[in-house]
Amino acid sequence: MLTPRAQHSLDTIDGAALEEIRALRDETERFMLRYKFGMDEVITKLAILREEFNQAHDYNPIEHISSRLKSLDSVVDKMRRKGVEPSFDAIRETITDIAGVRVTCSFVSDAYRIFELLTAQRDIRVIKVKDYIKDPKPNGYQSLHVIVEVPVFLSTGAHPVAVEVQIRTIAMDFWASLEHKIYYKYERQVPQELLEKLTDAARTAAELDARMEGLHRQVHGMPKPYRQTSVA
Repeated sequence: MLTPRAQHSLDTIDGAALEEIRALRDETERFMLRYKFGMDEVITKLAILREEFNQAHDYNPIEHISSRLKSLDSVVDKMRRKGVEPSFDAIRETITDIAGVRVTCSFVSDAYRIFELLTAQRDIRVIKVKDYIKDPKPNGYQSLHVIVEVPVFLSTGAHPVAVEVQIRTIAMDFWASLEHKIYYKYERQVPQELLEKLTDAARTAAELDARMEGLHRQVHGMPKPYRQTSVA
């Protein structure tokens, strides 16, 4: 139910202005829906790879797939922070993480393997790669980020949509989840002592990844780790 003030404001809007508001609402919903469809396309591609590995191979590099679509409020907040022009074209060009997919793997080599299998598909275009596994952030954060563009086929034709894919190990994902909770609790003003402990924990997680992968190769006779991507 609208408040009396809101109802009065609505009653004073002329018909033409009301139609413009409705048209903008509908266009915004269609704009966001394309990102959901793009995200669904990437999830389907990864799910097919996972199913194929389950059926045809002795080992599946994909442990878990998750996704998230930014809310409209989050998109607007990012527009303001980045000074993006309030137009759909500007948002499409500058905000590339509206749709996000996360792939969790057992080992570092799995992350690079999934990256290459996904980006080798003909209808996937790689826009940008940030390899935080090879070059971790100063706080120790590790993950392989890739912005891909995937076509979404609608009644109006094909629409290219950007989707951010994050690929990381279980240890990396656990660390990132804990870091997020700490930053949320302290409203991003984390005490220096905790920051240092987080960085140290990230190094420990990286060492654990290396040791567990070494054991895995020793037991199963796996090949050497998958080569790291050279895309910057």
